[in-house]
Amino acid sequence: MSALLVLLWSADKLFPLPAPGRDSFNVIVVAKDGTPLRAFPDRAHIWRHPIKLDAVSPYYIQSLIAYEDKNFWWHPGVNPLSLLRATYQWLRYGHIVSGGSTLTMQVARILDPTPRTMSGKLKQIARALQLEYHYSKTEILDLYMNFAPMGGVLEGVEAASRAYLGKPANRLTHAEAALLTVLPQLPSVLRPDRYPQKAQLARNKVVYRMRGIWSTAEIKDALTEPIAALTVREPLLAPLLAQRMKSQNPGQLRIDTTIDSIAQQTVETLLVDRVNVLPPRISMAAMVMDNRTAEVVAYAGSADFTDRERFSNVDMVRASRSPGSTLKPFLYAFALDEGLIHSESLLSDTPQSFSGYQPGNFQQNFHGPVSVSEALVKSLNVPAVQVLDQLGSVPFVAMLRRGGLKLEFPKGAAPNLSVILGGAGARLEDMVAAYSSLARAGMAVTPRFVPSAPLQERRMMSEGAAFIVRDILETGGPVGRAVEGNGSYRGIAWKTGTSFGFRDAWALGVSQRYTIGVWVGRPDGTPNPGFFGANIAAPLLVDIFNALPDGRNLSPNPAPATVKQEKICWPSGTRASDNIIDGNEDLCPLQRTAWTLNGIAPPTFPDRLQAMSPRLTYFVDQQTGKRVLPDCAQHAYRQQQIMRWPAALQLWLDPDLHKKSLPPEWDSSCSAHYSSSYSDGNALKIMGLNDGELIRQANGGKLPEAKLELRGSHGEVNWMVNGRLLTDKRINQTIKFPNAGRYDITAFDMQGNFDRIGVSVQMQ
Repeated sequence: MSALLVLLWSADKLFPLPAPGRDSFNVIVVAKDGTPLRAFPDRAHIWRHPIKLDAVSPYYIQSLIAYEDKNFWWHPGVNPLSLLRATYQWLRYGHIVSGGSTLTMQVARILDPTPRTMSGKLKQIARALQLEYHYSKTEILDLYMNFAPMGGVLEGVEAASRAYLGKPANRLTHAEAALLTVLPQLPSVLRPDRYPQKAQLARNKVVYRMRGIWSTAEIKDALTEPIAALTVREPLLAPLLAQRMKSQNPGQLRIDTTIDSIAQQTVETLLVDRVNVLPPRISMAAMVMDNRTAEVVAYAGSADFTDRERFSNVDMVRASRSPGSTLKPFLYAFALDEGLIHSESLLSDTPQSFSGYQPGNFQQNFHGPVSVSEALVKSLNVPAVQVLDQLGSVPFVAMLRRGGLKLEFPKGAAPNLSVILGGAGARLEDMVAAYSSLARAGMAVTPRFVPSAPLQERRMMSEGAAFIVRDILETGGPVGRAVEGNGSYRGIAWKTGTSFGFRDAWALGVSQRYTIGVWVGRPDGTPNPGFFGANIAAPLLVDIFNALPDGRNLSPNPAPATVKQEKICWPSGTRASDNIIDGNEDLCPLQRTAWTLNGIAPPTFPDRLQAMSPRLTYFVDQQTGKRVLPDCAQHAYRQQQIMRWPAALQLWLDPDLHKKSLPPEWDSSCSAHYSSSYSDGNALKIMGLNDGELIRQANGGKLPEAKLELRGSHGEVNWMVNGRLLTDKRINQTIKFPNAGRYDITAFDMQGNFDRIGVSVQMQ
């Protein structure tokens, strides 16, 4: 007996049992509910999804054991009675009537294929005994469920269930369990997607065998269930994310993600529908993140993974592109936190030069005096640069990085004012992470792609700043709330952006539940004239919000304790209560309702063109109401004050408001001291060129120039050309025109009087 045991032990060592290695399985990336997103086949291009016994429907285990090997749990790998019966039938009829193979023997043949001969059968028996020696019954059953042939390139019950039935193996019905039980007997003949009638007959055979195990009602239902198999296709949801997860998790056979399969299908369908009506080579990308958990529920790196002409293999969720104006919400939030602004702070949307940098607006027009809310809603460029000039480009970029948004600059380049208009690179997934701070009380998160990833939060802005900026984007701020009312409430806060040259169109938005980002463009960076965020990316963003459950907010969020509504004044920017004294509104010609943060109502930024007090103090004759000086007054006089509007805004005020911003005309008794020629806002006149004049360069001549003179001025004057302040303050100027195009020339004096002309220059 000992010798026999030694012999068997030696044979086991000399002829080791082939065991499936890790490379026998394909890598599969699955959604949160287990739906395959993408499977990467093994070296033999077999689709095989790893699964354990406890992840399979009990109906399948019942039917498999009852039909294939009812004595599986007690035999040593072979069933002597079954083998004797099979041998007798073979000898009597000359062909195999019943195989007599146990499940263990079938696994042995899968691991070490043998011919269907007597010697092959003996080898199979030996391998079955080896299996029982090395593996438990549960492990042997696991091997069968993972390697059983299921037709074509499919192996294993999970792969077959997903491919034919569109569901995981743990949700099999009685009829489906019976079908997958019988399929390995003749996998090519019984494929339900090709031969449904043959498959149904074979399935029913298994169902009948389940009498005594399944109830009569269950058997009846199983027999009446039709065969409805799907066409076998490669799973292809979130393919670029799946590729990314495979690369980031080497050696892992099953990679579970946070993707919601239904949301993913919805987003991909919307992208395909949109991109099919766009020109060739245009692609799209979108990412949806759940604000509560930071889980990414949908990820589309390209519009259509099957369309190679649209650069479908380029993941634009991860690509660095110019974000256009999408950084503006963070600029205003940081300025709020720094106490530089409130929601209605006065800004100047006028032609301006910032140390030589002359930004313009997307629509090439200007609005004059605007509030922070208006500047953000209308995405005005000059006011944004004005705020960034006060905050500082380097601190702004550092604050973004502190919150997790790292901008990319060309090698050797440093942040400057152009960064707020897209002068840097950003990735869509990082932008989504940053925008989530608007819905998470100022806390940005790192997107989670797998359930095991920890929740990582970083403070991007204060809760109050997040509320104010989000409310402006969602409702228009206090003014928008008052005008629109709840009937126009849209339930989403979003911002669009367009990079220089129409290369990138962006839309990013938040609701209470989701943060969503959309990018549209060509991955190779080719311009797309006419493509900008508002007309191409924003509609898709809104459609995604509408398609998702709980996508929109039902009502505006309540303001946190650090935020409150207050009346403020223009042009001072400070509280109305600090400017209106004894009912005198001279210091508060315009009132606005603003969101203030931490009880701070900062004043309007200092005048960039005129370094003087924002308040003008003067004296008026109590009888005539005209302006006087103490040394020339003929009657009793009193002191008065008015607020100065920034010089850049003087010529943009409507006539009535501009008149209110000037002191009254001088009394005749003081005519020897001051001329009254500038009491009229139109008294200044630029001479030498007419408004609308066309200037042409002479053939072969020097660059055109014009000699101008300012008449009717009093005191120091300032000249601006296209928003750039000239250092020469004389009334006579020689203006040179180095390039073709439009030139706006403005002159103004210290009292707010101005004149402006516009000329066009043509070069030969």
